[in-house]
Amino acid sequence: MTTTTRDVLDRVDRFPRVDIIHRPTPFRKLERLSARLGGPEIYVKRDDLTGLAFGGNKSRKLEFIIADVLEKKADVIITWAGLQSNWCMQTAAAARTFGLKPILMLFKPADQPATADGNVLLDVLLDADIRFLETEKGRIVKPGQAMDILDEAGRDVRGQGHTPYLVPVGGSLVRGDMDKPLGAISYVAAFAEILDGMRGLNLEPDYVVHATGSGGTQAGLVIGAKALAPGCRVLGISVSDPKGPFADDVLEIARATDEALGLGLEVMADDVTVFDEYLGQGYGAVDKAVAETIRLVFQTEGIVLDPVYTAKAMIGLKDLIRTGFFKPADKVVFVHTGGTPALFPHRNEIFNFLVKKG
Repeated sequence: MTTTTRDVLDRVDRFPRVDIIHRPTPFRKLERLSARLGGPEIYVKRDDLTGLAFGGNKSRKLEFIIADVLEKKADVIITWAGLQSNWCMQTAAAARTFGLKPILMLFKPADQPATADGNVLLDVLLDADIRFLETEKGRIVKPGQAMDILDEAGRDVRGQGHTPYLVPVGGSLVRGDMDKPLGAISYVAAFAEILDGMRGLNLEPDYVVHATGSGGTQAGLVIGAKALAPGCRVLGISVSDPKGPFADDVLEIARATDEALGLGLEVMADDVTVFDEYLGQGYGAVDKAVAETIRLVFQTEGIVLDPVYTAKAMIGLKDLIRTGFFKPADKVVFVHTGGTPALFPHRNEIFNFLVKKG
């Protein structure tokens, strides 16, 4: 089933949003990278340039989420993620922009120091209420466990006479006080921007490739593609979870998004494609491939990737090209989802991989 871009955007516009990003974000062909990799034509959607703080895909989501917070008359927003989370920093920045207090639950391994670097430094500059929670090394916190902790924090906030709004990690799954898939809805509109960028060049996208972590961005892109460009396949490169359970989450969010927008699409499991072969040593772990990929894209296109999300997505794209997944004539859009501040806490590792010998 296809529908018009205007109809889809009208459905998105039924949901209130605040204005905190520059749109449309830049879109262009990566000429030199395409030539270097010797594969399909690669284009980039620069959602690292959304304008809030250091930019990123979370800014799009927060336009809808902050509007919901204000509509529900909350004055405190509580969320969670890993120590160097761009999601948490962007949430704090958006919250402060609208006079809300941000409480951030940052999970970290017991042996990882909470140094004032990268997004943690930005969280401090935003005067967020930061609460560090320890996890076992290599263990991924499950959303249900984290939401229980957020519930407890919410009860404390209510006891102090404030109204909290609990948001799931990444603004993706319908959890806490977010009763609609607002993050994913924002990326249905983002897909329309991608399509507009391609059609402005008299082209159609064959694939959209991006880093996928909490599922909302991918779910929104899947719905956008299914509604507006059924021939386009969305490929999520997982940065944290095995594809089985993660694909289930994306499917859940995508179906909720379709229902919220009233599009009447039949969203099936095979609409969701997730690759988990590029996790490396796990979420946030930097290796030589990450360092070399960041350098490659910076040297060829002047674009900085981050080591946690976009570099791993680009590693996936490079490998799919190497293994012949794409045809030479394919048009592939790489969505740069931001996260650049996470580059700096990993500077020593990256330096050692690229510069030190022996």
